[in-house]
Amino acid sequence: MNDTDLAFASIEEIGKLFRKRKLSPVELTKLMLARIERLNPKLNAYITITAELALAQAKKAELELLAPRGRKGHGDRGPLHGIPISLKDNIYTKDIRTTAGSKILKDFIPQHDAQVVVMLKEAGAVLLGKTNMHEFAYGVTSNNPHFGPVRNPWDPARIPGGSSGGSAAAVAAGLCYGSIGTDTGGSIRIPSSLCGVAGLKPSWGRISCEGITPLSPAFDCAGPLARTVGDVAALTGVLYSRVGREPNLASPSALRAGRGKFCLGIPRQLFFDALSSEVRNGFDSALLDLCRAPMTSKDISIPLLDETEDAGNHIAWTEAALYHQQQGYFPARAAEYGGDVRSRLEMGCKVPAVDYLRALEIQKQFFQQLHLALAEADVDAIVFPSTTSIQLALCCCATTVRQIWPVCLPFRFPVALPVRDCPSVCKSWPVCRASPSCSASPRFSSVLARGTSGHHCAIEFRGRNCVGSFTALRSPLHLASSSSNCR
Repeated sequence: MNDTDLAFASIEEIGKLFRKRKLSPVELTKLMLARIERLNPKLNAYITITAELALAQAKKAELELLAPRGRKGHGDRGPLHGIPISLKDNIYTKDIRTTAGSKILKDFIPQHDAQVVVMLKEAGAVLLGKTNMHEFAYGVTSNNPHFGPVRNPWDPARIPGGSSGGSAAAVAAGLCYGSIGTDTGGSIRIPSSLCGVAGLKPSWGRISCEGITPLSPAFDCAGPLARTVGDVAALTGVLYSRVGREPNLASPSALRAGRGKFCLGIPRQLFFDALSSEVRNGFDSALLDLCRAPMTSKDISIPLLDETEDAGNHIAWTEAALYHQQQGYFPARAAEYGGDVRSRLEMGCKVPAVDYLRALEIQKQFFQQLHLALAEADVDAIVFPSTTSIQLALCCCATTVRQIWPVCLPFRFPVALPVRDCPSVCKSWPVCRASPSCSASPRFSSVLARGTSGHHCAIEFRGRNCVGSFTALRSPLHLASSSSNCR
């Protein structure tokens, strides 16, 4: 492999090269740091680059992996051992600045690691740096007023999505092999879709959020972004709290086993009537591809969809405002926020208590009725387009963003999975407006198509079982690794 091939190889491929002693973690880390030095000024994907730490961690991994087998010092920590990754800058890292993309926390240095960082270190991962993001994870553009906008590697004149925009851009540009982001209302799935990479928002509570600056605790989740489904699974396997006999997703064999029949339900009462022809064609094409695997599909009806939109927003807005008040940030330091985040916090302060309590009840009801509907229809997951409108340019006006943001609701279990070779170019913005915010069920969001301009649209899956969904979808959807124009 040449340097470019190495930069866009999968985690599994890099791991094989390490273990065959054809590549060292130090060599690979130096390659990543050189690419960051060359490309980050154009993309602004990273806020902080931890070069010295990365090289020290890579050297340790090299000593462990390349030491003679059976000799003292040899050790293999698993699929992430020696793999260079990044972290969204709202995830605490001991003795490393963690800004949450904000002016208020621009000099904040945590005294402990977040739980996900502890687990990644134990797995032998190499930390390249902290990625740029929408301020306090409260927006979908990653146009950061304090650290500058993140640019989409496919088209630098357009946004990468948010709030984990720096993570998605870094992965897409070959500036890391995976990144850990956070998702409350689309903050992993939106940038994954717009940057053409894979991303997972796990079921709430299955990956620890301890040591992560919160937005809305009822919906906040940490999750991985990478270039293939297999890489997302490898990262998930290290971080995911397994229940019962669930297999370890970090093991490739877990994804290859148990591929049985899988039925997809299509809830056409969502926003199918509002789809552009490009999105509709992309969705239909992707559905045909999926059903060539051991899958079938049928139309189904999902209850309480209209109610869940307002319910999800009322919960998220209220909880965000409460956290910032408790920390003494808002309204005392309101002038230090970007205008869009300040406006949303003001909006959260105005939600009536009765509306918040009603939203919590709707959340509970919807969770119960969704699972009942899936069981009665005998489907394993629902599938639908998650985008309808065009990607926005970096210079998009605040009014346009405000029109889109309120419908990007907090979800429970999404993954963005790149789908290759779809015939049409879908130019769309993830609005997710009819996607219920109040379900804890597994969910995937998958890129339908990608054009030379870098525009993407997404298809979403919401399932009953994370492992089953990974297993069923891996074969048709992860065929090629994503590589942007930044080669």
